This record gives sequence, C-alpha cells and structure tokens, in this order.
Amino acid sequence: MRLVIIGGVAAGLSAAARARRIDKSLEILVLEKGDAVSYGACGLPYYVAGRVGSLEELVVYTPEYFQRERNILVRTGTPAVAICHPKRQVALAGGEYVRYDRLVVATGARVDRTAIQGAEGPHVFTLQTPEEARRLKAYLERRRPKRAVILGAGYVGLEAAEALRGQGVSGITIFESGGGVLGRQDPWLTELVRQHLERFHIELRTQSRISAIEPDRVQDVPCEVVVLAAGLRPNVELAAEAEIELGRTGAIRVTERMETNLAGVYAAGDCAEAMHLVMGRPAWVPLGTTANKMGRVAGANAAGARERFAGVVGTSIVKACGLGMGLTGLSEAQARKEGFEPVVGRIEADDKPRYFGGRPATVELVVDARTRRLVGGAVIGEEGVAGRINVIAAAITARMRLEEFQQLDLAYSPPFAPAWDPLLVAAQQVSKLID
Repeated sequence: MRLVIIGGVAAGLSAAARARRIDKSLEILVLEKGDAVSYGACGLPYYVAGRVGSLEELVVYTPEYFQRERNILVRTGTPAVAICHPKRQVALAGGEYVRYDRLVVATGARVDRTAIQGAEGPHVFTLQTPEEARRLKAYLERRRPKRAVILGAGYVGLEAAEALRGQGVSGITIFESGGGVLGRQDPWLTELVRQHLERFHIELRTQSRISAIEPDRVQDVPCEVVVLAAGLRPNVELAAEAEIELGRTGAIRVTERMETNLAGVYAAGDCAEAMHLVMGRPAWVPLGTTANKMGRVAGANAAGARERFAGVVGTSIVKACGLGMGLTGLSEAQARKEGFEPVVGRIEADDKPRYFGGRPATVELVVDARTRRLVGGAVIGEEGVAGRINVIAAAITARMRLEEFQQLDLAYSPPFAPAWDPLLVAAQQVSKLID
C-alpha cells in the first residue's frame, strides 16, 4: 500500500508522520515542489527582522530525518502537475508518473500576484517561503531602503511592518483594500491599531485597493521596497483539474475525516475548508495550527484509521510593535451576518494590578442574545493576550453560556492578573447590556 502526499510543509508532513505511526508497513512518499520542508513559516518575518538568526533555526525536520528516522521518503524540488485518479497516478514535471493507493492533497495557499500590475518587480516580495524571506532580507541589507509599502493589513502585513522597522526602514505605509485590519470590519479595532502604528511612523490606509506597483512608488507613496501580504488564495488548480470538488469558499470541500469526493483522496491544510463551529458551515481558515490538525486526521484516515476533525473557531494572534492582538470566533458584524443577535461588551482594564506594572488591555466579548452563548471575542494588549484569547476560544468551543463564563475560576496573582480578570469584567458588562 502506497500513500502519496502532495505538499511537504505543515499539513503534508503532519499527515505523513501520523500515517507512519498508525501503519509501520505503509509506503509513504511526500512530493514537495520547493526546496525546504517542515519549516515554521510563521517565523519568517522574525528572521527578516533579525530576531531569528538563521533560516535553519526555523526548520523542524529535514528530508534526511524523515527518511532515516520515520522511513518516509521526501522528494523536494518535485512539482506535481496533474492527478489522474482513474489510474491512481500523480504526474510530475519532467514526465514521471508516481502510483498511489491513497492520496493526500496538501498544496497550501499562495499570494496571487496576477491581479496587480508590476507585482513581479525586483523590489516586490512575499513572505511565504524561506527562499522568499532570504531574498527580502538580502535586499534590505544590500539596498538599505528608507521607504516601504505593504499591501495587506492582516497578520503577515502587520508582522512585516515590524520586521521592516527592525531593518531600519523609517517610513512604512500599509494599504488595506478592506475597511479594517486582521480581516475584521471593526472600526474600534482598526482605529486602535492605526493609532498604535502611528507612534512607530507606520501609516495605515484602509479602503485602498491597489491595482499597480510602480518601480518607485505605489499610488502617491514613494517607496523602494514592497511586501505583498494580501490576496492569499488556496492552491486548488491541481485538485480541480482532477475533478476534486471545491466548496463555496473556493477551497477543497472535505468531510470531517478530510475525505474529498474521490475515494481514497484526502485534503488538508490551507488548500482545504474546515468546519467553523460558530457559523456551523465550512470556512476557509488558512492558519498553521489548523493545517497541522487537519493533516494529522488526513494521514490517520489514509492509513486506515477512523479519526475526525471537529472544526475551528478561527483563533489567531499577532504582535505588531509591542501590541498583541488576539481574535477568536465572530466579530459583531460577522455574528449579525450569520443570523445571531449579537450583544457586545467591550472594556478596558489593567492586565494586572497597577502597583505591579499593570498596562491597559481591551477585551471584547460577543454574545448571542437569544441563547446567551459566547460567539466571539478579542483581546488587545501588551501582555497576557495569548492566555486570555485562549480562554475565550475554549469557552466558544465548549458552547459556553455567559452565566457559565462569568463563573470561571481564573487565576489571580499580582505578577500575572488582577483579582477581577478583564475577561470577567467584560462578561459583567455584556450581562448588564443583555439584562
């Protein structure tokens, strides 16, 4: 029995490792079009900033490790160009065909450059692969640019802004085509982030769709370097040509067992949909944590097990210039669009006692008025953001009601949190509004 996996980063190698644990005799082949596998892509902005010393530090395992320790063959520099499922074959660039009994598609996602004229210019970069990060850092060190433009105010865009500042870029403008940051249409969040970035000489322009990049400017902003951090698209062309069904989001439709519509073919990671536990329908959530979990389930089932991936609530976190931003579930606007009756409690409170160096933290809770169930939340602050947003995410996943959330036994000690945690203060605020 041979398992072939297309894609050798988060989802693909998670699938390979899990399949090997379940079936020691299974022949496993991973096909990766790039030169690197099993690397921490989320660390690439920090490599550019100089906080990670080398790209090698971001590599978790090498192809040699998988061959030697796991008996998994990983072929890098090997693009798959077609899937012929009736023959159970994957066609490779160069004319070679690889047979499979089971197949996992983990082709990831990419930044779409085709919609922007000039996006292939030598001063335009993305932050998706180690080689792209290496090129950008080398360019910054060689050219020492002073003005930069970033397209996209999502996680990568905000991290890229901090990375460029770390390399001495003094003037940075972020263009965002939508009305808000981090994929949210929340005026309060956008304004909070805008004011914070301005203190570091980073300008944020929302509702600014860019169609062209000039050699020395974007719109009216002079620049010497451009980072593309918008227009992410799932890599589904290979799957679609093989008649693997796509969902409404444009990513590959899968079951909770990561099965596609083709027998014996699974999909996982940034190329596939995941069930959103709040919306109750498939969504496209391209995050590393999601990709790893989906990959494990795909690999297990491809090896003969019966495992399921329940879904996600869309939890994410980013830090830009010292400010942490954690989001989970739905925003007020998203909740209303999904048919909920959202009531929002948003408060600002110290993240720990003021006498112990407490700093302001903003907490937002979104509660459905009909069911009194938590459906979303946000935490913004300098410290403690990860812990608090994870509490909200766990509560949403557990379908916790507001009354239950208010009674959570949260830790208190002056070095970490006040006696009344900001989460509980926000919950009290929501309760007052509902009542």
